[in-house]
Amino acid sequence: MKIIFLISLVLLLVINLAYGQPLSDATGLVNRLDIQTGGYTFEVKIISNFDVLEHEFDKDEKRLTIFINSGLENNLGEIIIPQLLLSGNFTFYLNDMQYNPEIKSNDRISFITLNFTGIGNYKIDIIATNTLGGVEQKSETTVTDESPSEGGGCLIATATYGTELAPQVQQLREIRDQKLMKTEYGQFFLNSFNEFYYSFSPTIADYERENPVFKETVKLVITPMLSTLSILNYVDMDSEAEVLGYGISLILLNVGIYFVAPVIIIIKIKK
Repeated sequence: MKIIFLISLVLLLVINLAYGQPLSDATGLVNRLDIQTGGYTFEVKIISNFDVLEHEFDKDEKRLTIFINSGLENNLGEIIIPQLLLSGNFTFYLNDMQYNPEIKSNDRISFITLNFTGIGNYKIDIIATNTLGGVEQKSETTVTDESPSEGGGCLIATATYGTELAPQVQQLREIRDQKLMKTEYGQFFLNSFNEFYYSFSPTIADYERENPVFKETVKLVITPMLSTLSILNYVDMDSEAEVLGYGISLILLNVGIYFVAPVIIIIKIKK
């Protein structure tokens, strides 16, 4: 799904500057927490615009506690927890006060979206009804969520359409999971691009929530890209050459839409 952001990055930054709002120093930080319990090591992944200071896990209470520090007023984060570690019904507390973030689960992970305001130190408690469900305790093994296909969300599209369950966001995720992640080129591209993408997407997503005009502008910008990406639903991308070919073709198509076509129109108007 990240192909569209190779182009949208430039466009979004230009639009953002046009509104006179410089990007803040917020970055999309990727933290991987190793949770050791029951002879296993589970990986919890956190993508956020705040710092993760430390964490604690209580097996008996089925609770994961995360300590964070934020220097920004608007805080955005995504937590990916393996179902083998914590599952069932979840209860959340933010500084000991019950909190209700968005949560989506499948048979492998729980995907939690945090969105709260305030600068300073926070404690996030995640309490589940089950832990180590169906796992036989044995000598230490590493259990991680290796595939990005269930991982990091599309922060910009989610902020634009209001929820990760929006059809447009689901379309991006399906293209990523069912097309790009099936080949080595696709996986390499997504893994390499993740670090770069999350260095600016939290800032843009935050500004979208603060500025409805900017949000609508972003929606107008990415709509043609979503339309071109829908082409991938009707083609086979089972080989490395096909992924590379269609990827380059889509990039060139979007360059034509966003850059070449406007230049031609401007030239004709001036004449």
